[in-house]
Amino acid sequence: MALQLWETLKEAIVAYTGFSPATFFTILALFFAAYYAVSGLFGPTDPPPRPRNLEEMVQPLPPPVQVGEISEEELKVYDGSDPKKPLLMAIKGQIYDVSQSRMFYGPGGPYALFAGKDASRALAKMSFDEKDLTGDISGLGSYELGALQDWEYKFMSKYVKVGTVKRPVPVTEAETNGEPSGSTTGDGAEVAAKPIGDGPSEISTVKSDEAPSKVE
Repeated sequence: MALQLWETLKEAIVAYTGFSPATFFTILALFFAAYYAVSGLFGPTDPPPRPRNLEEMVQPLPPPVQVGEISEEELKVYDGSDPKKPLLMAIKGQIYDVSQSRMFYGPGGPYALFAGKDASRALAKMSFDEKDLTGDISGLGSYELGALQDWEYKFMSKYVKVGTVKRPVPVTEAETNGEPSGSTTGDGAEVAAKPIGDGPSEISTVKSDEAPSKVE
């Protein structure tokens, strides 16, 4: 069977090429040798680089660092402009590390203007106005407060709380006008004036190391 196939192949080679079988196979071998020689000259000499997997391309995030109680001015340095610092954002005075969502809250992200701030009012109103980038939520409606609550629940479940925003101490009206709430005598005793009926005020002097006494 194999001998018959070989004889048929030889007859076909002679009939279609006009060469003897030996000449035909010699030419065929020379052709393949020339092909590999040319492809070796122009083809790549080094194997293609191995593609890096996802773990190699994505650097692991450092663990969240507690910043404690900081002012709104101190919070601004964590807006993502410094890649060595964590990316922080506050809601209702609670500061969260949102570094894992840098593509949203980092520079160039759709919510980048919220980073480094307490943006409670802006989140409640879904506003991007500069005047709403504040933690003041006074005057908001029930719908807006509900939306803010949803944002807070989302942050509590997804991000780590790392600190709180230090609120300024309220200043009383007397301190604003430069008037102390009480007056003192020369020896450091506090003097308080109390009107008695329609008559003149009664002045009482209280010293820290003495029992209360009255001075007419």
